[in-house]
Amino acid sequence: MPRPTGNVRLKAARVAAGFNSQQDLADALSRAAKQIGIRGLSIGVRQVRRWESDSPPWPQPDCQRVLVHLLGQSMESLGFAPPWDPDGAQPERPRRALVAGSVTAGGLAAVPGHAVATAQPATAGADFAAVTRSHRRLYWSVAPAKLHPAVLAHATLGCALLPETTGAARRTVATALAESYLLAGRIDFFDRREASSAGDAFLLALQAAGEADDPLLGSAIIAHMAFIPGWAGDRDAALERMIAARTYARRAPASAELLAWLDAVEAECETRCGDARTALHLIGHAEDILATGNEHPSPEWMDWFSPARLAAFKGNTQLVAGHLPQARDTLLGVLDEMPASEDKQRSVVFGDLAAVEAASGNPEQACGYAGQALDQLALTWYATGMDRVREVRRALAPHQQERCVRQLDDRLYGWTTTVSALSR
Repeated sequence: MPRPTGNVRLKAARVAAGFNSQQDLADALSRAAKQIGIRGLSIGVRQVRRWESDSPPWPQPDCQRVLVHLLGQSMESLGFAPPWDPDGAQPERPRRALVAGSVTAGGLAAVPGHAVATAQPATAGADFAAVTRSHRRLYWSVAPAKLHPAVLAHATLGCALLPETTGAARRTVATALAESYLLAGRIDFFDRREASSAGDAFLLALQAAGEADDPLLGSAIIAHMAFIPGWAGDRDAALERMIAARTYARRAPASAELLAWLDAVEAECETRCGDARTALHLIGHAEDILATGNEHPSPEWMDWFSPARLAAFKGNTQLVAGHLPQARDTLLGVLDEMPASEDKQRSVVFGDLAAVEAASGNPEQACGYAGQALDQLALTWYATGMDRVREVRRALAPHQQERCVRQLDDRLYGWTTTVSALSR
């Protein structure tokens, strides 16, 4: 595979901010300059093209101000290297920043100083990727509070290894690094409900995927980024990111499973933004894609989607749309088809079934399913599953004097459950 060309960090930050073209970024920078009081600054698409080239020039001070203001990252994190060394010496040409850093650093920062990177053996890439694969499998069973620090520490190691590897080993490290930051972002968003930290991790994942020149991984990362505005009800921002995700998916042979998952992500965003009808259409399209299939295998890292997962998306959307009998049938079918290892998703399905019964005026059945969700959450914590249970309890407010609801409250607000929920 050829090495990617251009300033992949600035490109990643541009796409993450919702600017799908260089012209979009140029226009936004010019508008932002006026907003922060920089008069007479007009940035054209040719300038953005130079900044996204292999050797981006160090921008003028006013341009630096507006870039940092609009994209929220330092100049080094955006792929620019200053035309001077930290010691004050003037090099013959700017140094390219090397990938190194962590989520908490706010970007993939430059390696300081003149030190020549230590060359790692060719096996370094495979060794680093093996740990990434282990973390991927552990996600489904290990408590997020325990796994998350390990994933971040591993990603920090990957940032240090990347400038010390070359060729195939470098690409392997970059791919595994992107997957590690993607996993960190998934834990932040789905397990810990920390959308801001998730956004930071997803951006770092996208930058690493650019280093690996892996468009399918890039597509998956950007689609995850769409969840953040989608769950917040910002339809335009979510769909803008989905357009970018689908664009990346067209750049390499994509499996039917990946294409169907993109439909499912967009469907969930539409559901959260109040358009269940469009969401159901997208889910129907995803079902057709899976039924037809194609000859392209799914990437190894795509372990979060299956026909049963798509049916779970569908059941939730039918619930939101008010199609209660259909939602009940769909979700019960999901429980029958779901593998025993799907502990986290099972808590969500139980929560949705409880919501169906609450909306149908069946508090006893609703509390029963909510109790099963809590049983599952006691084994494997999942913030998304707990959110479902809390939504059901709010829906049961008209029945709060009934014995079953009080029993649910005893479980929902017991010492162990309350402390666990508030500490995550």
